[in-house]
Amino acid sequence: MAPGTAERIARLIAPLRVKPGSRVDLARDFDPRYKGPLKKKDSAELLAVGVTLLAEYQQRLAAQDTYGVLLCLQALDAGGKDGTIRHVMSGVNPQGVKVSSFKVPSAEELGHDYLWRYAARLPARGDIAIFNRSHYEEVLVVRVHAEVLDRQRLPGDVRTADIWERRYREINAWERYLTDNGFRVVKVFLNLSKEEQRTRFMKRIDLPERNWKFSAADVRERRHWDEYQIAFSEMLSATSTKWAPWYVVPADRKWFARICTAAVLAHTLTGIDPQYPTVSDKARKDLLTARRELEAEAPKGAAADPYAARHRSAGG
Repeated sequence: MAPGTAERIARLIAPLRVKPGSRVDLARDFDPRYKGPLKKKDSAELLAVGVTLLAEYQQRLAAQDTYGVLLCLQALDAGGKDGTIRHVMSGVNPQGVKVSSFKVPSAEELGHDYLWRYAARLPARGDIAIFNRSHYEEVLVVRVHAEVLDRQRLPGDVRTADIWERRYREINAWERYLTDNGFRVVKVFLNLSKEEQRTRFMKRIDLPERNWKFSAADVRERRHWDEYQIAFSEMLSATSTKWAPWYVVPADRKWFARICTAAVLAHTLTGIDPQYPTVSDKARKDLLTARRELEAEAPKGAAADPYAARHRSAGG
């Protein structure tokens, strides 16, 4: 990593971090069109730098095999979650990344506690897991739509007026448990304006090749815009913690949202600073023995160590 890169990343995302204990008013505190000092003409180069950095640190994370990373992505419809995942993770090894999308829960999932299906898809050590929508649906869509809560079949004595405050506490405690066990949790809310959502919906209707992405249910859900803004504001206020912070990423400009999401994930990985395992003295002796054996097998006229020969040639 180039000198100063970590500091520049930290400065870029600092205005997006929800300070733990702060009271968030989404409309007042975060502008969906904010882009800081960046310019669109530089976006491709900046994203490429971020993708390269993520690839390097993901390889280290997998080799060290000690920490895991969970990235939670939340947004309203047309917020850009799929495109963000596709662009930000374009350079990483797919074996080390698992993306889970959470749709309407199945009958089996409804038969368990509300965090059960999310716990089943957590990352292993050395891996990155991305939740495309996450356990925060349980204090968002479930809050806005009472009929969804009905399907969870909660006992009457726990379905009380303080249910959302309880769920905030339970989620915070669950995320603390994960971080205490070596799994870093980082959360990104892609903050889309109502007008930009309308524009993206119209594009999906107008372009035949995008019709498949549109559902009439999206417009029905849009009618609950104000309720969702309240639910998001309260969620951000209650669940941005020191161990699992929220970042509110402006999403009206897709290029900026992708750069910022890459920066948030890179900041998390550089904070872990995973290292390649060191080789013991015995293992190093075994390597030298294997090297001599392989060098002895070189055909006549071939370099004893083709890899080293190619790199010496390239360097010269």
